[in-house]
Amino acid sequence: MSSSLEEARALLVRWPVVDGHNDLPWALREQVRYDLDRRDIAADQSAHLHTDLPRLRAGGVGAQFWSVYVRADYAGDTAVSATLEQIDVVRQLTDRYPGELRLAHTADEMEAARAEGRIASLMGAEGGHSINNSLATLRALYRLGVRYMTLTHNNTIDWADSATDEPRHQGLSAFGEEVVREMNRCGMLVDLSHVSADTMRDALRVSTAPVIFSHSSARAVCDHPRNIPDDVLAQLPANGGVAMATFVPKFVLPEAVEWTLRADENMRAHGLHHLDTTEAGMTVQRAFEAANPRPRATAATVADHLDHMREVAGVDHIGIGGDFDGTAFTPDGLADVAGYPNLLAELLDRNWSPPDLAKLTWQNAVRVLRAAEDVARAERARRGPSSATIALD
Repeated sequence: MSSSLEEARALLVRWPVVDGHNDLPWALREQVRYDLDRRDIAADQSAHLHTDLPRLRAGGVGAQFWSVYVRADYAGDTAVSATLEQIDVVRQLTDRYPGELRLAHTADEMEAARAEGRIASLMGAEGGHSINNSLATLRALYRLGVRYMTLTHNNTIDWADSATDEPRHQGLSAFGEEVVREMNRCGMLVDLSHVSADTMRDALRVSTAPVIFSHSSARAVCDHPRNIPDDVLAQLPANGGVAMATFVPKFVLPEAVEWTLRADENMRAHGLHHLDTTEAGMTVQRAFEAANPRPRATAATVADHLDHMREVAGVDHIGIGGDFDGTAFTPDGLADVAGYPNLLAELLDRNWSPPDLAKLTWQNAVRVLRAAEDVARAERARRGPSSATIALD
């Protein structure tokens, strides 16, 4: 074992990783319809998943935002119900493994979990379609424990433009701005992964609390619309927010962008969704990869993004959001949730200091949630719940 890897693992004992985005709940839904006996994550699930408890421990993960994602083609009450089912399985996991996982709603509860040696489990909704244009539903999700909402997923919605769809609002609509304000009042982090650059800029203008990017990397390093432009990264110090670099090869390696488009087209040609992680879906993905060798991202590829993000936004405004179990392909050295020490070792070799790595892994994410809580207390003292509707537009 290299000295850098030993140092990385030692650092993670004190300052474990807060990962901004893991799609295990959706993988459990797709693969076994939430039958946790069939995917007992207390045991090795490497044949099926990127995530299980032994590998979370090996990777030095101390807090995980579990994505309660539902597909963007789910609409209306169907999307809301599916989001509730996703929340339910996260709660099942924390109930089933109480010695390993602790449900966390606040920064203090994250710190308490770390002190206990348990993995703080938080939730993030991925896409504003999950609230069905209802601020009351947004507030209900907050009460159920959801602590961030990604404003869109891959599709533009009624009040916000997505990075990967045609714009309809040139950012946020009037109701979209009210959604951001109500998230601030609740204490729910505004997540700007997946949204268009104009939506990012609008949200930063409106939000009185720090924002996050739960799983996005630098557009200057890999020119993909899912990544963050430099002018947006440069606004994070004033806002106080955190950009959490993702590991998805098509978002971090320019050579992988076109290849992944062809892989996704191949999935659709087989009647499958590109996020299908069932056995049938992965068989199709592996066959395509065998016939079309993919460009290989590595831990160094991700480190290139973090180097750039630190340069533009500053070390106080970056984090990690791997997107495990939400992607078919992962970088070499970051194959699953056990891989975080490899990334930290790469950064140590690039002369990142231990205090800077502590900010990257733990301190920045905890700070931003605590800041959102502080803003929410002030906002709730100033005004009550918003009664705005989509008719505002």
